[in-house]
Amino acid sequence: MLDHEEQFLFKEEILHLSNALAEAGVLDNVEDLLTDVITSPRFDSEVFTLERSLQVMLGGRAGTTLVGLLTVSPDVFDQVAEVRVPPDVHERLVAWRARFGLAIDNALNFLNNPDGIQGHNFSTQVAHVDDRMVLQGRLTLVRYNNEPQFFVADASVFYALIADLLERLGAHSDDDVVDAETLGRIKDAIAQIERRRLARSVADEMSRATIPASAPLIDPLRPLTPLTRSPGDRNPNADGGCSR
Repeated sequence: MLDHEEQFLFKEEILHLSNALAEAGVLDNVEDLLTDVITSPRFDSEVFTLERSLQVMLGGRAGTTLVGLLTVSPDVFDQVAEVRVPPDVHERLVAWRARFGLAIDNALNFLNNPDGIQGHNFSTQVAHVDDRMVLQGRLTLVRYNNEPQFFVADASVFYALIADLLERLGAHSDDDVVDAETLGRIKDAIAQIERRRLARSVADEMSRATIPASAPLIDPLRPLTPLTRSPGDRNPNADGGCSR
């Protein structure tokens, strides 16, 4: 509950917000903005800039008050009814809080909470792109509202992401940050990549080191042509035996 000073300031802010919302067309414009934000595929980034958008629309003070009012605790919000605001404004505020308040509050908490990602999953898939097969990764992040979000990209994109993460985390990591098991998995994964690259390199070298292209090719399935002689050719062993 608010103390007497906080209640006075609260009523002042609500009255100021009410006056800003009472202008012609403002209620509908604010509702359209909130609807666009809540249904946007870029919801997180839109919520991050929501307060600034409302400040532009209503003024700095009223925009900040509206965001706080939509996410304030129920007992504080109930005190809005005690402030003498126009019935149509109060009706919209109640409806906005019921429709948008929880989602906006969760999103703002997520943006300010480093533990907002509750889990993850990663898998690979092969896609056909421009008549060739491309290895892709599929990253699933379980977010603050328990809804999964998927990211699909070529393997090269994820390798670059992994390298960036390791470079930046490695500079600040110690035994408290990364455990021995995880570190071992990273080492094993890198060793596996190196073995596969080496095997591919050796195979390519062997394929280039085969019979030169200028050498005649012999079909192993074709029978050899027997050697023939003309009638005038003499076989030195034709007389056989020893001379008498």
